[in-house]
Amino acid sequence: MKTLFKSSMAVLALLLVGCGRTPSGPPSGAPGPPGPIEVGVHTIATTPVTLTQDLPGRISAIRVAEVRARVSGIVLKRLFNEGSDVKEGQVLYEIDPAQYEASYDSALGTLARAEAGLNSAQLKLNRMKSLVDSRAISKQDYDEASGSQRVNEAEVLLGKAAVKTARINLDYTKVTSPITGRIGLSQVTEGAYVRTDQATLLTTVQQIDRVYVDVNQPSSDLLRLKNALASGRLKADSSGKPRVKLVHENGDIYPEEGTLEVSDVTVNPLTNSVTVRAVFPNPRGDLLPGMFVRARLEEGTTPDAILVPQLAVSRNSKGEPTAMVVGADSMVELRVLETPRAVGNQWLVTAGLKPGDQLIINNLQKIRPGAPVKVAADAPPSPPSAPK
Repeated sequence: MKTLFKSSMAVLALLLVGCGRTPSGPPSGAPGPPGPIEVGVHTIATTPVTLTQDLPGRISAIRVAEVRARVSGIVLKRLFNEGSDVKEGQVLYEIDPAQYEASYDSALGTLARAEAGLNSAQLKLNRMKSLVDSRAISKQDYDEASGSQRVNEAEVLLGKAAVKTARINLDYTKVTSPITGRIGLSQVTEGAYVRTDQATLLTTVQQIDRVYVDVNQPSSDLLRLKNALASGRLKADSSGKPRVKLVHENGDIYPEEGTLEVSDVTVNPLTNSVTVRAVFPNPRGDLLPGMFVRARLEEGTTPDAILVPQLAVSRNSKGEPTAMVVGADSMVELRVLETPRAVGNQWLVTAGLKPGDQLIINNLQKIRPGAPVKVAADAPPSPPSAPK
């Protein structure tokens, strides 16, 4: 029994000695502390940047003329191709002229009768004038003849007016284009009966050799736009009107430049915006009313702008834009930025970065402020400083 007790105490003593040893290093095969994470950087530099503002809008025609019938009747002919260009005064429709020709002929006959009556009354008055001077007839008879002559003069005037009205109505049977432009779809066909009391719309002609682009701009931006124009930062033509470029939905730039003409005099209380109108030449007819486009205003050039990739900028819990840079001793620094606007796929930075800073642009999920990093030798090239 004593032998068993001594053996147990010896084993316990060996275990206590083993637990009290301090290891001199990590066990064989265990991983060591992590090294600096390799990151790609974009070295900050200044560059001149032309600042622009894109405003969404739609195209409308310079002039729109609704062609309507001015006399009632049956449409005999349509004399144009839908979607073609027409000239001012070109005949578009022909309305049955039969009844208007008859009315015109009747008015001519009535005028001829009135003129014949006037001629007879004038001759009679001339004869009676010599007779009344010799007292062969009474003054009353002469006055009655003079009154009859004036009545005949009035009938001639009425007859001329009736002829003019009949001529106008007859001319209205040929419906002409009020302006030069591109004609739309016909709303009536041959054989249709049109009436003036219903103001039947026949078709529409739109002048599109120049077009309007109406854009809605926040009222807060309008003052900034006016200040930019007054200071000369906004590009203008020789007349002082701001120059505007047009961007299609697919991103293509329209080759012709336009001018900013007018703005509405009131602010829409629902949207707090103002309608601004630009005018663009459209010599080839590429711009059609109703198209969605963007008007691009050049607001001026910033000579020493700092642009950074949007992927390198995130936001903190306060919503402030932040970025990470390689600081002293290759440690990560967090910078709070001011980014008033985007320029293409980059942010314009006005505070928080300076030329020469090394902006971290990748492995952002693997690093944190204060962590050591290593700039990759094969880091991806820095993105362009300014959009093309």
